[in-house]
Amino acid sequence: MKKIKNKFQYRLLISGIILFLPGVLFGGNTIVSGLLCEYLHNPLGLDILNPRMSWQIQTPESNFKQTAYEIRVAESPVMFSKKDKLKWSSGKVISDQSVNIEYQGLILESGKRYYWQVRIWDNKQKSTSWSEPAWWEMAILDPTLWNANWIIDKEKSPDDHRPVYFRKEFACSKKIQSARLYISSLGLYQANLNGKKVSADLFTPGWTSYNKRLQYQVYDISDMLNSENAIGVILADGWYRGKVGWERKGNYYGDKLALLAQVEVTYSDGTIQQVVTDSSWYVSNGAIISSDIQDGEFYDARLEMPGWDCPGFTSVSWVSSKIFDYPKNTLIASRSYPVRAITEFKAQKIIITPKGETVLDLGQNIVGWVRLKVEGQKGDHVVLKFAEVLDKEGNFYTRNLRAAKATDEYILKGGGEEFFEPHFTFHGFRYVKLEKFSGIPDLNSITGISIHSDMPLTGTFVCSDKQINQLQQNIQWTQRGNFIDVPTDCPQRDERLGWVGDAQLFAPTAAFNFNVAPFFTKWLLDLAKDQLPNGMVTYVVPDVLMGKRGGSAAWSDASVIIPWTVYQAYGDTGILVKQYPSMKAWIEYVRQRAGEDCLWTGDFQYGDWLSFATTLPDYPGATTDKDLIATAYYAFSTDRLAKIAALLGKIEDARKYSNLALKIRNAFQKEYITPAGRIVSNTQTAYAIALTFGLIPDTLVSKAAGYLAEDVGKMKHLTTGLVGTPLLCKALSDHGYADLAFMLLIRKEYPSFLYPVTLGATTIWERWDGQKPDGSFQDQGMNSFNHYALGSIGEWLYSYVTGIGIDQKNPGYKHFFLQPHQGGGLTFANAELKTLFGIIKSGWKLEDGQILYSCSVPPNTSATVCFDNVNVQNITINKLPLQNDLSVQFVESDEKVKIEIGSGNYLFTLPLR
Repeated sequence: MKKIKNKFQYRLLISGIILFLPGVLFGGNTIVSGLLCEYLHNPLGLDILNPRMSWQIQTPESNFKQTAYEIRVAESPVMFSKKDKLKWSSGKVISDQSVNIEYQGLILESGKRYYWQVRIWDNKQKSTSWSEPAWWEMAILDPTLWNANWIIDKEKSPDDHRPVYFRKEFACSKKIQSARLYISSLGLYQANLNGKKVSADLFTPGWTSYNKRLQYQVYDISDMLNSENAIGVILADGWYRGKVGWERKGNYYGDKLALLAQVEVTYSDGTIQQVVTDSSWYVSNGAIISSDIQDGEFYDARLEMPGWDCPGFTSVSWVSSKIFDYPKNTLIASRSYPVRAITEFKAQKIIITPKGETVLDLGQNIVGWVRLKVEGQKGDHVVLKFAEVLDKEGNFYTRNLRAAKATDEYILKGGGEEFFEPHFTFHGFRYVKLEKFSGIPDLNSITGISIHSDMPLTGTFVCSDKQINQLQQNIQWTQRGNFIDVPTDCPQRDERLGWVGDAQLFAPTAAFNFNVAPFFTKWLLDLAKDQLPNGMVTYVVPDVLMGKRGGSAAWSDASVIIPWTVYQAYGDTGILVKQYPSMKAWIEYVRQRAGEDCLWTGDFQYGDWLSFATTLPDYPGATTDKDLIATAYYAFSTDRLAKIAALLGKIEDARKYSNLALKIRNAFQKEYITPAGRIVSNTQTAYAIALTFGLIPDTLVSKAAGYLAEDVGKMKHLTTGLVGTPLLCKALSDHGYADLAFMLLIRKEYPSFLYPVTLGATTIWERWDGQKPDGSFQDQGMNSFNHYALGSIGEWLYSYVTGIGIDQKNPGYKHFFLQPHQGGGLTFANAELKTLFGIIKSGWKLEDGQILYSCSVPPNTSATVCFDNVNVQNITINKLPLQNDLSVQFVESDEKVKIEIGSGNYLFTLPLR
């Protein structure tokens, strides 16, 4: 670990005494960089009328604080120096805020690009230079500006699910200044221009509640145009028209594939040419025979049409398209990360199973597909099947896919080496079975392609235990595989739905691993759209269960808890404003269901789904009363709504829901807690929820925590399901039982976090015993091996083991806590978190009877470092002793040192406890 040798100025706060303690000074200047607009770098196609801007500060100085900023926005960088040409100049604003600053200038116009830059002042009243310019470009803000028509294949019947190909040729007669493609579809599309893909984006236009919100994308095609051009677009069923959910209902949103496209070419002389979808476009079938998200893709290379998306192509099989009457007032510009192919995996080995199957192992369970490389005769037919696991005999296992066929097929055209990747399907798999392969396959015959929403990786965690490191990797790979435009429960079987409960329970971990703010913002808008008029929140979003299923505690509470989680992780009040009506409607729905006694009882609830169960006659399992969970979540979400109302200045609502939360808490205590502090459902989940949600009377907290510890100590393992697992280790460690929390973390036998790791798992399982100790599998009807909910322990690794904690009063890591903890036999643990301000680092190691703790605090932020059970005289910071005459603040009987630090890099040394 690199130690800082320069002299510091520093600030230390212990029991209210403030000292000034360093910043490390190096050569160089302070600059503003990392400019983002709505969390995105130079976003193309925004329909947000007042976009928000964020920036980071790069500085050699420690304890750096921004004291003011100035933003200027113009239609061109050359206009920055002309004040009368600016769209907005904020002037010098006295503020330390550098995240999500809202544009407040002149009205923005459709299709216009706006450049912006910022400069700041530090706490010495010194200003930086202006940042390098960044930009955003507006989308189509007025629906009447859509001159394109929806078009369809007039000859396609509702039962014909073959993808369709559209094409249109056009000429560009003058020098081009810029060109844009605005495009959407009913179904999924892939757009090509002059023989090349327009974008690397996949599964566009994305999955939304299509009949209420339909996304379109905007692409810069300026460099792709020639004097003669051809645009070609392939449409396939996707979520709109394909098999969705376990009911495998097709045509859920509609029975017609339709295209909407508008090309706008701006010439250097200022004139504009439009090419829009209308009946002059031609349509045909092609080499893709079928493509379904659940079932896979069938591709016949003999039917390829070379040059179909290039100018000059002719074929008698193409017919005119037909204009389709479909509204445009539901169109919205994309707001989240696109799905893309991110990582490639080479096959690790070829397996011949006991049944004689040829199977290739990628070594990692991923979501996506494979690139097939094959050579053979025209008409040869290769079949690829996909599986997550092999059975205990070593054979290919697909029963847990249920009705999903998960099969890709390729018919060769012959004439040399051929490559194939599917277009509109994905699979969850580690193993690929080859059937009818031409020749003898080798490790280069397939390459695994991992796809997911292209979220920036923000969190890393590494420690001295390799199996815990693998657990962390499994959590992140599971998040990748299930964050494909919506947060799905699983990526492989006939389901793949946006279950709200799984997302809610995993959201804090998700926000550590990746920047999920745009991802959840987009998805939550659909949650609100699909919410029923009575306030009930559906179980899955987008809702493909026809509004028939919803309203379960912990699941539907996603409407309140996920916006709160995003606010805490990113300091984003905008999401609270957008989702507030949805949150309030949900709480009002539950209030009606619970009645005057404030106990939510009698309704269907999922409860602590997949909690530990046995076949023992005297212990059937850890079953927590569902009504208890429902009432607990009612209290928690109502309390969060009250806090949100206060933040948004809704004083009456804040008072109303604060009082209601108190009434629910009192009702919960009366109904479910005995005078001795025991909870009537004597389960780990019941205690973890009640302790974490603050539902236990202060005088009984220690007793309740003791009962929880007693159960964990007796069982020597966890018994929680999806609801209890995110809270269990936190409940233990927050109440003095960290040793038991670490015991649960490092346990390797079933049930435990590491049990799947010991069996070679590379993703998180749906069940604790998806694969049993004897090698057999759990119920094939519900046994995903890529299911993130039980990976919610990840949040505790970051926040407790390495101690990176959110300050609820200063969200988004403007101020945060650093309180690392040792245990579980670990000798070191390191974490990094890329926040909107910069990188937080927190790491410790045991060395020569001491704890060496290093941390980094980004510019324009501050942190409180907390050490438990240590005397201040025994701490050094960057090799400098803390002054011995300072009084130390005690918490109960344990010494707790709190140190306030500004931005910079720090190394603390303290004795090993």
